[in-house]
Amino acid sequence: MSLIRVQTMNGVATVTLDDAARRNVLSTGLVDELIAAFEKLEQDGEAAAVVLTGKGTAFCAGAVLDDLLAAVDGDAASVERVYEGFDRVRRSPLLTIAAVNGPAVGAGFNLALACDIRIAARSAWFDTRFLRIGLHPGGGHLRMLRQLVGPQTAAAMALCGERLGAEEAALHGLVLRTVADGELLDAARQLAIRAAEAGRDLVTLTKRTLREAPDLSADAALKTEGERQRWSFTRPETAALLRNAVQKH
Repeated sequence: MSLIRVQTMNGVATVTLDDAARRNVLSTGLVDELIAAFEKLEQDGEAAAVVLTGKGTAFCAGAVLDDLLAAVDGDAASVERVYEGFDRVRRSPLLTIAAVNGPAVGAGFNLALACDIRIAARSAWFDTRFLRIGLHPGGGHLRMLRQLVGPQTAAAMALCGERLGAEEAALHGLVLRTVADGELLDAARQLAIRAAEAGRDLVTLTKRTLREAPDLSADAALKTEGERQRWSFTRPETAALLRNAVQKH
């Protein structure tokens, strides 16, 4: 039985973790399917954006406890595979939006952090949980978390076990906005559609530039953005949009 569901429409793929009975834990099977789904979406060229969500009442409850116990006994292969899974999401050239429909815990929190944008249902909450089970955070968790919420909130969450509900997460910049539970997927998809309408090539290049921006000097940023904007002038879609804007003016 498949543990991942993918539906693509209007340039947006909705990828659903479909193991609700186990609160969408990152089992090896689910991770393998998640990686395969992203590989296919990137190759087939149909989607410019991906909405990632969970089925049932949880977004993702993290790693499988048996896999963590195996790591205690010296076999960390399954845990490392989990990290490969959400890092694959992080590395995707497509726009990724986490529609966080419930708890995002431990490695499941990492999966939400790996996305470009997070929208949370009001019933959602975020919990690092690593230290509470004796583990140092892994998979780039601390870097991603600190970048979003700052050093103080990251320390409270990672070191003190502070859990953020959806509204608190929005206040701290962890999520873009919160919505009623029943409106979550529509809100995430509408945001994704607005990006997809610009065209996959423009979306992926703009995302690439956003990623590179922190490492560029002011001069390098001007040069890079100038080159890529000049490329965008050559797109037929750009010419059509600009002509339409002139006619409406």
